[in-house]
Amino acid sequence: MNKRLVSALLGYLTLFCGAAMIPPLILAAISKEAGGVWAFLLSMFLCLAATFELERFGGVKGKDNLGVREGIAITVIGWALVSILGMIPYLASGHLGLLDSLVESVSGFSGTGATVFEDVEILPKSILLWRSLSNWVGGLGIIVIFMAILPQFGRGAMFVLRAESTGPTKERQMPRIADNAKALFIVYVTLTIFCSITYHICGLDLFAAINHAMTTIATGGYSVYNSTVAEYGNNYLEMAMTFFMIVSSGSFAMYVVAFNRGLHIVFKNTEFKTFLSIISIAALVISIDLFIEMNIDILTAIRYAAFHVASLSSTTGFVAVDFDQWPPLSKGFLMMTMFLGGCAGSTAGGLKVARIVLLFKMIGVIIQKKIHPQSLSQVKMNDQAVDDEIVFGAARFFFAIVIMDIIFAFVMMIDGIDLVNSVSVSVSTMASVGPGFGIEGATSGYSLLPALSKIFACLFMFLSRLEVFVVLALLSPSFWHKSFNW
Repeated sequence: MNKRLVSALLGYLTLFCGAAMIPPLILAAISKEAGGVWAFLLSMFLCLAATFELERFGGVKGKDNLGVREGIAITVIGWALVSILGMIPYLASGHLGLLDSLVESVSGFSGTGATVFEDVEILPKSILLWRSLSNWVGGLGIIVIFMAILPQFGRGAMFVLRAESTGPTKERQMPRIADNAKALFIVYVTLTIFCSITYHICGLDLFAAINHAMTTIATGGYSVYNSTVAEYGNNYLEMAMTFFMIVSSGSFAMYVVAFNRGLHIVFKNTEFKTFLSIISIAALVISIDLFIEMNIDILTAIRYAAFHVASLSSTTGFVAVDFDQWPPLSKGFLMMTMFLGGCAGSTAGGLKVARIVLLFKMIGVIIQKKIHPQSLSQVKMNDQAVDDEIVFGAARFFFAIVIMDIIFAFVMMIDGIDLVNSVSVSVSTMASVGPGFGIEGATSGYSLLPALSKIFACLFMFLSRLEVFVVLALLSPSFWHKSFNW
């Protein structure tokens, strides 16, 4: 592995992390937050110091090629570095201790959005902005945002882009990696701007509109209020948020293609159509359940159901009412949607609908071959045959997620949390949702978790965001063996 090249590119990442702190630093200075100015200045200084040390050791030469092993190292170590540097503003400002600062940072960048702050409304605006920025930067991907500078480094650059993205299928929409990254970023920024304007029109002040827009499009869910959307009680805002959360659950690559070829691409996409069908059925069932079991009028029930299905299926985690008080059937459907998540290539977490589609199609093919052993049936999506390796990859990821859910749940039970709460927190953490049920209820976060559970929450949020196998590859002994062929 070319450690010199890896070090140099990690230096770019730490420099980018420091640059991302400029907006909250400016806001702290304008708002005359002495503690905030000091915290962000110190954080930026440490980012620059890390950049200097990495660049001193590393360097880029003309013939350098970014191989697969370098791509893995940059992706995993880069995310870990940014998460560590991103916790410094919380720690330096005195609002959180060491462990809680790390949890808040990892939760922000991973898009989980579960907070350890018991009262976010007392926080200075600079810290609130940094929380939202961490959601936004981590949503599309820390590395994707500046991937345009890496096209000359060969096939490893494409691997970094794929490792940063989520889901089983990650095709390029354009020949050049830089063009792919730029197109994705333009869509991301455009949606964020439109979302900010819409929220402002719906009645949010400019600061709240920008913060909520960033965390909506990133499907992170950080808010400037403890009760998140319930603070406003605004029907129009809830409808706008429902729309943008659903949009953010779709593949951003699909939107790039749709921009070039026409809007019909969106409505022909098998995964997105399946996703819309799932959330429609879930919202319908929950609406009827709320109407019958809680005597909520049908229009209000539909509004509540649509909003929270969109919120949890997109893994954003905004809350309009305390859904933890809903009937068991409604909570069961919400948990199902949070486990499934959004579409591959979106900012949403969860298993991804594409994998569910592939697994069901795989079962269909297996049944078909049992009946007709000589048949040549093959899994297809969007009228195209899907490579067996992608299908098996979906099965492997499903297995890995289930195993990690079980492990994390057992860790929390060892740490003194009961079975129901352990399973709820585990599912919501692995799905990158944030709020869940019980101890991590609709308006709760990680603040009530014991220390050991918080440490493991950081680990599993990290594994979930990078989809497990990239991290495990770095940790395997063969990765560091010089004779191993990558």
